[in-house]
Amino acid sequence: MQSDSMKFGTKAIHAGVEPDPSTGAVMTPIFQTSTYAQSSPGKHKGYEYSRTHNPTRTALQQNLAALENGKHGLVFSSGLAAIDAVIKTLRPGDEVISTNDLYGGSYRIFMRVFANYGIKFHFISMQNPANIEQYVNANTKLIWVETPTNPLMNIIDIKAVAQIAKKAKALLCVDNTFATPYLQNPIDLGADIVMHSVTKYLGGHSDVVMGALVVNSDELHEQLAFLQNACGATPGPQDCFLVLRGIKTLHLRVQRHCENGAVVAKYLSNHPKVGKVYWPGFSDHPNHHVAALQMRDFGGMISFVLKDDSIEAAIQVMEKFKLFTLAESLGGVESLCCHPTSMTHASIPKEEREKAGLKDSLIRLSVGVEDIEDLISDLEQAIG
Repeated sequence: MQSDSMKFGTKAIHAGVEPDPSTGAVMTPIFQTSTYAQSSPGKHKGYEYSRTHNPTRTALQQNLAALENGKHGLVFSSGLAAIDAVIKTLRPGDEVISTNDLYGGSYRIFMRVFANYGIKFHFISMQNPANIEQYVNANTKLIWVETPTNPLMNIIDIKAVAQIAKKAKALLCVDNTFATPYLQNPIDLGADIVMHSVTKYLGGHSDVVMGALVVNSDELHEQLAFLQNACGATPGPQDCFLVLRGIKTLHLRVQRHCENGAVVAKYLSNHPKVGKVYWPGFSDHPNHHVAALQMRDFGGMISFVLKDDSIEAAIQVMEKFKLFTLAESLGGVESLCCHPTSMTHASIPKEEREKAGLKDSLIRLSVGVEDIEDLISDLEQAIG
């Protein structure tokens, strides 16, 4: 059965994965080897050195490509290593247009690493795609989108941005970490590259650090695969095995994340001590109508501020949580809370954070798959 004819849950379990031909093992083996025997110099069975290729990694890459309705998948040792490969396709003098509300690590690698090599970055609001066009010029080679964004859950119209990128002859890369391929498929909407921090929902169990890229273009795949091999930021087979195992329940997990997220968002919006809640499922959330069109559900990521809009009040709540663990990262089966301005987004200058609307008092929740009654009880006792 071809993966393009499978439904999502079937693809999550079967796409790119075949029983091991040597043993019949149903689960993809962990090929824990650095090198492979050759019958004669240059004659091998498709594998010569594990930085270049590894059978466990190949199965994962094929699986991820199928989930994103793409042709080629590439995995890296972290999400930032995947971003690094994308930016290395550029040259000094090239320009990148990025959303101004994005993961702090993305901002850091853009501005503190690649800006030093003559690549220029523009950070702008993309909620109205027309705003992008005034920044496009002959040097624009890449448009970088997150949707929903981290941590304000802003929604960007992928299809509209793809049309702008195509007109500019620039690549469009969409960070699909928050939505996952279960909720959103950017390639279907015109994106050239989909990026994932596999560490998050794809792995899903907070036990792996990994990144991924999915593309349709053979030429772009060849370029990125060269960088993957030449620069060497590749994951090991054990991590690839763990992600393959995690992906088998992706559709089940994300559905529960969405269900729990909706209950938590509505609870917070009705809480007398809570000010603003950021969740794309609300009808008054900016670009909710876009989210309703390009996403299948609204996810388990929520941010909020208290009516007592002080960093001290926010910290007090976070320190009281019992089930929402105060920790970096997101997308695991367990619920996490985070203080973006001192944790995930600390590398973004305060004035840039405030310009994008990110307050020091903002709390970000990654709503897990626990019983919802227990999560609501934890919120009640922490917020008071």
